[in-house]
Amino acid sequence: MTYLAKPRLHHPTLQKNARGFTRRDYEGRVSTLCAGCGHDSISAALVQACWELDIEPHRVAKLSGIGCSSKTPDYFLGASHGFNTVHGRMPSVATGANLANRELLYLGVSGDGDSASIGLGQFAHAMRRGVNLTYIVENNGVYGLTKGQFSATADAGSKSKKGVVNTDTAIDLVALALQLGASYVARSFSGDKEQLVPLLKGALRHHGAALIDVISPCVAFNNHAGSTKSYEHVRAHNEAVNRLDFISDRNAITAMYAPGEVIEVTQHDGSVLRLRKLGSGYDAGDRLAAMGHIAAHESRGEILTGLLYVNGEAQDLHEHLNTVEEPLNRLSDAQLCPGAAALAAINAELA
Repeated sequence: MTYLAKPRLHHPTLQKNARGFTRRDYEGRVSTLCAGCGHDSISAALVQACWELDIEPHRVAKLSGIGCSSKTPDYFLGASHGFNTVHGRMPSVATGANLANRELLYLGVSGDGDSASIGLGQFAHAMRRGVNLTYIVENNGVYGLTKGQFSATADAGSKSKKGVVNTDTAIDLVALALQLGASYVARSFSGDKEQLVPLLKGALRHHGAALIDVISPCVAFNNHAGSTKSYEHVRAHNEAVNRLDFISDRNAITAMYAPGEVIEVTQHDGSVLRLRKLGSGYDAGDRLAAMGHIAAHESRGEILTGLLYVNGEAQDLHEHLNTVEEPLNRLSDAQLCPGAAALAAINAELA
């Protein structure tokens, strides 16, 4: 029998943030994912980011679809609002919720199967409409709940656990988000909390559509030789745009080096990680340059991580639609339905 409830009592000496909350106040239920799953590291990073930002848990609305990744909202921010949608439909539900109540902070958690396959159209419209949403894709390249079939983000040439080679071209959600107009676009690795937490904090503060694609190796079906989303492959092909560090499954491996410098770090298993920290000249405000940068390094078999693009003056869906400041779910019937005279005036303008 598995006991999933966490103790309610907290030690009185636990550090509190400006709102009076401890990190434990941002946790949820005990995870039922596989031991060592990268998704749990993402949950821990979200707990840390929300605690550091002094966010009140009840101001957050978590939304998800179907898949291993979409189970994770149950493992953090247990005192927040939550809605688990059907497969691939999280973006439309998030859009409707955001239109109804713009005062909540919206956090969408999805996976590569949920967002890049059945939900690809919904993902696209959430990005292009500028929904004020932090959209996290926990990307492992497989359908973990159905025994490890390739997802749409699996790289061509990647080999499944059963030995099948993927011949389809991968969908790059980061490049797609840039093309569609997302105003905050980043990529990270689940095992790099030093990088992921600041990226999450930036996305939660951002006003507009924010996407973070997090490479999160599946320990059950996509962490073997031949997979391009395994721990070892990502470690060997990870070039940081901003700052990179590793949290090893033993002692943490740290690296101190200057912007623009290239270093080689030997991992615990003997493999060598070649790190390049992009110099200060990288312009995260140039959308086209970011797209070209991603393509150039992808051709070398490298995964770029960090904040790739941000527009600090972005507008969200409410500004595009010119909605009222008062949340729509608080308006009266008379305000929402002003009557036949108002409708006739609108029709006259369209005549």
